[in-house]
Order: sequence, then structure tokens, then C-alpha cells
Amino acid sequence: MSEQTPKTNFLLGFFVGIAILSTVAFFTLLIVVFNKPAQVDLAVKPTTDTTEPAAEPNYAPVAGVKENEPFKGGKDAKVTIIEYTDFECPYCLRHHATINQINETYGNKVKYVLRNFPLGFHAEAQKAAESFECAAEQNKAYEMAEAMFKANEAGTMGVAKWKEAAKTLGLNTTKFNDCLDSGKYADKVAADAAEGGASGVTGTPATFVNGQLVSGALPFENFQQTIDGLLK
Repeated sequence: MSEQTPKTNFLLGFFVGIAILSTVAFFTLLIVVFNKPAQVDLAVKPTTDTTEPAAEPNYAPVAGVKENEPFKGGKDAKVTIIEYTDFECPYCLRHHATINQINETYGNKVKYVLRNFPLGFHAEAQKAAESFECAAEQNKAYEMAEAMFKANEAGTMGVAKWKEAAKTLGLNTTKFNDCLDSGKYADKVAADAAEGGASGVTGTPATFVNGQLVSGALPFENFQQTIDGLLK
């Protein structure tokens, strides 16, 4: 056997190394091919079928006029308007003028009901709502509502003002004051607001015309068109 020279050892090592690297690369390729992970589509996909409109929230129908609930207009009117209001709300003040115009224009052809929806960020709204209910005990709910909206406009809202209004309206002030100071109708106000929320009320004013919600302080003409259509 001939003696291997350094050159021979170098060439032998070189070719052995190439063979080993080729083998490793081959098996690595097999592993990659047969263990290739599933491709993930990172594109944002819509959560709903874009060919169909989004579903409407499942709100409850607005509660009908309740027994002994104060109202204006005709008892058996063809059109019923139910408004959820906040006596301190500036938009409700604007809307109040529209409501007055509706009641003056249609009289007994429309039945109008006001319900309370005091907003938490209005400091005087809760007691104003309770004042409306306390005045309703003495059949002066809407007269009190008128006085409170005037106080809103003048910037003079407060419990002392409601007690003064009760006296001006000829109410039994002892009964009214006790009612207001005791928070007798706080729970009722909260229940009415919760009921309104269940029917889709999220802010004030919110007005239902024969059960259809109209949000915001819209001009008289918008309501006139709807009411005239319902009266045909």
C-alpha cells in the first residue's frame, strides 16, 4: 500500500466533506417539504357578510300609554306621541317648542305623553323629573313641565324653583314639597328611563310617533309630514 501524501489527504477530506454536506442538505430538504406548515392568510376578513346589511339592535317596542299616565290631546287619538326628555337638556328645550306647536296644531287629533329620561351629567335633571311626577299627583304635570323648561331657558333651575312653581301653579305646596324632598318618585323616574333605554333611547329628546323612534330635536315640518300621513 502506497503512502498517502498531504495532498492526497487534503483531496480525500475535501470530497468527504462535500458528500456529508450534500447528504445533510438532502435530508433537510425532505424535512422542509414533508413538514411544511399550512399557510396563514393574514388578510383582514370582515366579521359579517358584506353583501348583507348589519343586523339592527333588538330593541323592545316602546311601552304604550299607561293607566293614569298624564297626557295632552285626545284620549283616543289616531296618533300617539311619546317623548322621553331631560328638563335640563338644551336640545329638549328647543324640542319643547316643536312639541307645543304640534299640540296647538293638532289638538285632540294627537295624544302626547312625556316621560322622564334624566341624564347623569345634568345636575338638576333628576329632581326636575321627580317634580314632574309630584305635580302629576295634583293633575299639574304639564304645567310644571312648562315652568321647568322656562327655568331651563332662564338658567334658574333648582329645587327651590320647583317649589316656587308649585306655589304659583296653585298646588298643595306641603304635599308637593314632601313628595319632592322624600324622593318619592326617584324609583319611578329610574324605571321609566330604563324602559326607554330598552326601547332604543340613548339620549334626549327621543320621540316615538306611533311607536317609531325619532331621535333629536327636529323641526316641526318633519313631524308634520309624518303626522299628516298617519291621519289620512
